[in-house]
Amino acid sequence: MPLTPAGISFGPLLVGFALNTILYGGLVTSALIYFSSFKSDGRWIRLLVVTLLILETTNVILEFVYLNDTLVIHFGDQSVLSRANWVFSLLPGITGIVTTLVQLFFAWRIRVLTSRVWLFGIIAVLASAAFFCGIGTTIAINMVPIFTQFHRFEVVFVIGLASSVVDNLLITGLLVHSLRRHKTGFMDTDDIIKKIIRVTLQTGLLTAIWTLIDLAVYIALTDGLHLVFNQSLAKFYTISFMSTLVARPRDHPYTDFTVVNGPQLERRDGHNPLEYRDRTSDLVFDAVSLKKFETINGVTDNRVVA
Repeated sequence: MPLTPAGISFGPLLVGFALNTILYGGLVTSALIYFSSFKSDGRWIRLLVVTLLILETTNVILEFVYLNDTLVIHFGDQSVLSRANWVFSLLPGITGIVTTLVQLFFAWRIRVLTSRVWLFGIIAVLASAAFFCGIGTTIAINMVPIFTQFHRFEVVFVIGLASSVVDNLLITGLLVHSLRRHKTGFMDTDDIIKKIIRVTLQTGLLTAIWTLIDLAVYIALTDGLHLVFNQSLAKFYTISFMSTLVARPRDHPYTDFTVVNGPQLERRDGHNPLEYRDRTSDLVFDAVSLKKFETINGVTDNRVVA
């Protein structure tokens, strides 16, 4: 039995919307923890968090509006099922903006760690490609709204996803390499660096793999199955960004966090300002905190001290 237009596009859209909504709930929780516990962060970082949260909220609302209009209000209308409207066209543009903002943030972290502007430039160029391809896809959908004709601008879509995959892998590799070079030979400091590397790999590679799956499914299959992965793509980027922020030691305890992870008692041991004990949650320091610590304490090389 041949698939109908609803089965080709809207089945994957519904699954993608459900997954996107679940991830949005986790994102809101992360945002609540961040604003409750990290009140000393710079204004530009807090503004970036707010911007991403607004974009992700808009993304979920637009998906709901489009599905409700197509599957409920115009139920059974084949002409509506076969066409995308302006609401649907905004989704790839939002994904492109979110992708670019998150990748530029990680590019900034790499610049802080390595002090190499040219690395920041390479990542920024790839991030810009994702941005322009996302905006270009939005424009193309308005010009060619028939789902069966989307192949006419597939090059733009493929370039955007491919640049994002390369950028994600480059960011993850550079962060891990830079952090490895910052090992000092001191057990406490090296243990902190290992924790940073572990979280970097977990969040960076997960986003890269999800984007790669979206690209591979889009190229390999002619149906709309890739929409399952594409609709939630922006959430993976924002969650990766938020996990970097909320994994740091909190300057203000989040009162409801004990419901999830138990007591969050903190105690400083010895002279090392980066060593915390008696915490049930895994503590990870971000790259910027490590850089500041090394600057203050004069740690400039990675030699092993006997």
